[in-house]
Amino acid sequence: MPSKSSARLAALTVAAACSAASTIVLTSPAHAESVRIHDIQGSTRISPYAGKQVTDVAGIVTGIRTYGSSRGFWIQDPNADADPATSEGVFVFTSSAPKGVAVGDAVTVSGTVTEYVPGGATSGNQSVTEITKPTTTVVSSGNTLPAATGITSRSVPAAYAPAGDTAAGGSVNALPLKPSKYALDHYEALEGMSVRVTDTRVVGATDPYTELWVTVKPHENRNRHGGTVYGAYDDQNSGRLQIQSLGATADFPKANVGDTLTGSTAGPLDYNQFGGYTLVASELGTLKSAGLERETTRKQRSSELAVATYNVENLDPSDGTFAAHAAAIVNNLKSPDIVSLEEIQDNNGAKNDGTVAADQTLTKLIDAIVAAGGPKYDWRAIDPADGSDGGEPGGNIRQAFLFNPERVSFADRAGGDATTATDVTKIRGKAHLTLSPGRIAPADEAWKNSRKPLAGEFVFRGRSVFVIANHFNSKGGDQGLTAQYQPPSRSSETQRHQQATLVNAFVKDILDTQKNADVITLGDINDFEFSQTTKLLEGRGELWSAIKSLPRSERYSYVYQGNSQVLDQILISPSIRRDCDFEYDSVHVNAEFHDQISDHDPQILRFRP
Repeated sequence: MPSKSSARLAALTVAAACSAASTIVLTSPAHAESVRIHDIQGSTRISPYAGKQVTDVAGIVTGIRTYGSSRGFWIQDPNADADPATSEGVFVFTSSAPKGVAVGDAVTVSGTVTEYVPGGATSGNQSVTEITKPTTTVVSSGNTLPAATGITSRSVPAAYAPAGDTAAGGSVNALPLKPSKYALDHYEALEGMSVRVTDTRVVGATDPYTELWVTVKPHENRNRHGGTVYGAYDDQNSGRLQIQSLGATADFPKANVGDTLTGSTAGPLDYNQFGGYTLVASELGTLKSAGLERETTRKQRSSELAVATYNVENLDPSDGTFAAHAAAIVNNLKSPDIVSLEEIQDNNGAKNDGTVAADQTLTKLIDAIVAAGGPKYDWRAIDPADGSDGGEPGGNIRQAFLFNPERVSFADRAGGDATTATDVTKIRGKAHLTLSPGRIAPADEAWKNSRKPLAGEFVFRGRSVFVIANHFNSKGGDQGLTAQYQPPSRSSETQRHQQATLVNAFVKDILDTQKNADVITLGDINDFEFSQTTKLLEGRGELWSAIKSLPRSERYSYVYQGNSQVLDQILISPSIRRDCDFEYDSVHVNAEFHDQISDHDPQILRFRP
């Protein structure tokens, strides 16, 4: 049987009866068990009391959440047991904003133990042990809070998670917690308890939802900007921790990657749908800026062709970011000769009225580039069929080419539309596209509800260059790194693998037709440089992801949950990789900043055809 402390609970009940002015006295459910918090939490992720009623669970209120869909308060038993696997804190879910309790109150709570899964069971997330439908008795007020447990580089193991129980479909729920061996077990053993981090570096900038990410392991895969690089599936960076606030959102620091929360940041450790374990701070450290500045690449030489990819995040004419995007293209990217744009929306954005044309969106961006001192770009794109390419409903996102006609020409071959496939033909011993611009196999199931690749044929200094703009299937639906299933499922990969295989086959057709053809495949690949998606796209040497020419610590274009990682890539054919001088740059202007205009950093390649 779980341990009990009946005498202590009885004493608390007597104290409550003598302090009616500050007490909420409610009747406990019949046949409920009187237990301690660590009994409820148990030594696995699922409470041994799940679904059962408990009575007079004693603790001190350590935090109150009055906002959002998960309102309630945390209580913690100041008298811990000797088992490091059993948490001493638990969340009490009240549905509406809690009334009649305050931080520092000693309370007893009766209710039903529930395992709540943020995001729902299909999300694959771990569950949070809660007491629901509570009745609460305030015993006394103004008590000293239990000391917050420090989360440090020494306390968090390097190993991230145990392998899931195959008999349970890969779930770790029933496995005994080993907090000294696995990082996720360490955090789970602290669920609901007050925790503290000190002098932590920001590795994920503040987002619009007033969240940021820090690391308690300052040397873990650090890059020169202070971020934490994600470079392998089995190296998840165990020092990352999400920070939210119990206070006013206006007081939440606007932090960039590399900044530091100096001093102490403390509060209950929660688990949420968007990031897993989260320190919900009642005490926030002081923000110390690292002075991070946006990067600028060098200007291409006259003999170099500069090709870039840039995800402009659902750009439509109603947005206020055109001048900022233009400044990034002109000043930070130094006006590349060709720019592959992803997430160009139609002329009225998310209004779902059948509009598919994006000429107004592209013209507005081109005009903003001219106003910023850049060239008068021309553009090419193919309008999608309405509602067929995924993305924001009504937005009809697509890829588009900008090109500087003073430096490069476009080989127009009419006939390309949303449903007609371009192909490769040979003319006088050279490869050519039958349609330019054209789409690659747009009717294939691999592109269902996803963006179709845009292929174009350019000419620079008399040499043809084939450019394929991509925006592969997103990672939506994948299980998070903190999922109850370990290793987590990446279901979205199936479609990306199909897409990568098709694009590689198209590139292979070009190279089979002309062995020394210059081919560039680029865009938002939505997958890592070490992923199977990239390996399929590279094939048997048809392409190579040029971001791998950078040092490992510089390979990132996106920051997600405190991990600096690669999603945007430029892949090159052997003639560019082997026979030409090329230079690759991931230009960090967005992903690490709280005031980003896109969540992606642009990538640029310079080479001599």
